[in-house]
Amino acid sequence: MLASAGLEIRHWCPVSKRVYLSLGSNVGDRGANLRAAIERLGRFGRVVALSSFYETEPVEFSAQAWFLNCAAALETEKQPRQLLKAVLEVERRMGRRRMQKKGPRNIDIDILLFADWIVETKGLTIPHPALHRRRFVLEPLAEIAPDARHPVFKKTIRELHDALPPGPVVRRLPQKARGSGPLD
Repeated sequence: MLASAGLEIRHWCPVSKRVYLSLGSNVGDRGANLRAAIERLGRFGRVVALSSFYETEPVEFSAQAWFLNCAAALETEKQPRQLLKAVLEVERRMGRRRMQKKGPRNIDIDILLFADWIVETKGLTIPHPALHRRRFVLEPLAEIAPDARHPVFKKTIRELHDALPPGPVVRRLPQKARGSGPLD
């Protein structure tokens, strides 16, 4: 019917979006945990950027081991809820157990930014609601996406980072500490 009306019929083509994720680990082989999670994320899109690894002082619940953190950019065709489900499945398959809020974990993956979208639903808020207050997130994210814009605050990641007060220690590790992985 559409063709007879002079309209061209095209197949639906999914649109890829750039998503920024934060990854952290403070249990077991932290670097191996991050590398395994990054590899698994590649099943849901294409990892197009990966920050250095950063050793970070725990915040909120400080009586635990230091974290290893990084940020990753993922090109994906998934929608926000689909990506959240996929990320939670990666955590589950890697043995993540949510036993204590802000407590030790072998892997933690947070969706920071999803293109320029603002999502506020039960169980999912994008941009991540604490993104602008966390040095351990902004430091690696500023390395790979300094000009990405926070869609609520209308500031770049670099501007958010530079506005942080002094806080918990965030140490960039030498590139070799990242080890082998998808972008090496």
